[in-house]
Amino acid sequence: MREDVGEVTTSLHRPTTDSSRSKPVGYDSFEWPAQQQPPSNGVPRSAWTRQHRRISRWHRPYTAVLIVLDLLSTLAASMIADAFIEKSKSGFLDKSWWFLQGTDLFGFFAYLVLPLGWVFLLWTSGSYDRRYLGLGSEEFKRVVRTSVTVVAAVSLLSFATKTDLSRATVGLVSLSSLLLILFGRVFARQVLHISRRRTGHGAHRMILVGTLPEALEVYTAVTRSPAAGLIPVAIHITDGYAAARGIETPVPVFAGRDVLALVREFSADTLAVCGSASAEPGELRRLAWQLEGTGVDLVVAPQLTDIAGPRVHIRPIEGLPLLHVEEPTLSGPGWLIKNLLDRVVAGLGLLLISPILGLIALGIRLSDPGPVFFRQTRVGHDGRTFKVWKFRTMYIDAEERKATLEELNESDGMMFKMKEDPRIFPFGSKLRATSLDELPQLVNVLKGEMSLVGPRPLPADDGDYLGDVRRRLLVRPGITGLWQVSGRSDLSWDEAVRLDLYYVDNWSLTYDLSILWRTIWVVLRRKGAY
Repeated sequence: MREDVGEVTTSLHRPTTDSSRSKPVGYDSFEWPAQQQPPSNGVPRSAWTRQHRRISRWHRPYTAVLIVLDLLSTLAASMIADAFIEKSKSGFLDKSWWFLQGTDLFGFFAYLVLPLGWVFLLWTSGSYDRRYLGLGSEEFKRVVRTSVTVVAAVSLLSFATKTDLSRATVGLVSLSSLLLILFGRVFARQVLHISRRRTGHGAHRMILVGTLPEALEVYTAVTRSPAAGLIPVAIHITDGYAAARGIETPVPVFAGRDVLALVREFSADTLAVCGSASAEPGELRRLAWQLEGTGVDLVVAPQLTDIAGPRVHIRPIEGLPLLHVEEPTLSGPGWLIKNLLDRVVAGLGLLLISPILGLIALGIRLSDPGPVFFRQTRVGHDGRTFKVWKFRTMYIDAEERKATLEELNESDGMMFKMKEDPRIFPFGSKLRATSLDELPQLVNVLKGEMSLVGPRPLPADDGDYLGDVRRRLLVRPGITGLWQVSGRSDLSWDEAVRLDLYYVDNWSLTYDLSILWRTIWVVLRRKGAY
């Protein structure tokens, strides 16, 4: 653990006379030019000299790439409609405006006005806002809302100018533009995530301020996903070194230092105030004033772990911003759509993949005599039990042999997991690696016992589901879920439970679609499948 020898204080930003002391080994000192030093009261001496340069500038080239991809997507959509729809130019051939004499009106609007207008609306809707880039579903939601706005605007302009546009053309251009833009953004996000994981580029350097337990909790949360792009580089504790002595910390720990001096020293661009660090009235506000014009982001990490944004709203009352936490949305129209989608997809899926199911069944019978399917009692919604359907991947005496292998269990919770389980026959191992053994569970989904997305159903004899674990039973178990797309069998039991509870507390239809999309890539990479 790194230690600072300065005076211990609980102030967030108490000034010190020697800003160069106790520099951690391996970190270069960084000084801002004099004109960028933040004023003590947050008010620049001149409005014309206010600094707007951001320390973190990865989002600028990233945004430029997104703009280019969005333009190319809309251009490609217009080209597709022009090539495949014979009457794509209907409505333009009989129009002639004096300022566009001799101009191909369809080409002018399809290849210039529409792409530029689409990008402009994406910009006004916040689709290029750096707060939403690279993580979460808000970026994609804004793209979808923009597409609806474009269709509405085109329809309104067509009605106002009495232009009889081809409905097929409008539909094809709108749909293909939306899909291409979303695909481009997913591709750009994957490149950004790879860059963050491998090189650290495109990430934010963060200093955590608070008590040591609060700071370490935030550290664990933000480093759990390297793709989020938040890299804690130091901790400034507000409860003194006595609370930190003898504790190993992953980053240097300081106390009694000017926080802004630490920000400069570590070239940080984000300052995170954790939990109750800003207990003194007005202290957080003054810190925000000091950061104005420096390009450093100030974020507050309240003691509301594993609660997503849609459930948290700010309710200001007489200048006091109160965080209002809503109950999980486990009913209503979205939940009805989820149930309907489950049944439709399960029915169509069983019909379409029936030949594949037949081939798998034949492979199992040839590999090991015995039943094709494995059925086991699992606990479902509200504690109701049901028989889960799976392709059998183990020898028929697997349950009897389990008792002799208990000491080799590699899982630390209710589940029994072994990377090299001798009870699995070779063809069954291939089924597990590709997750094809889970396909019969579409029968459970069709019967309403399971869902496409949800917590994994656990065996009924593995405990009474007391405490936090029981909260998983508020929703139907799923074929895939947040646990599966985050590491599957590579995760500890506590981490698996945390992810399942996070899903229950923050469920949304968009979140389900996101998990289904991520499941495809996890299955292809065979991550954590054994």
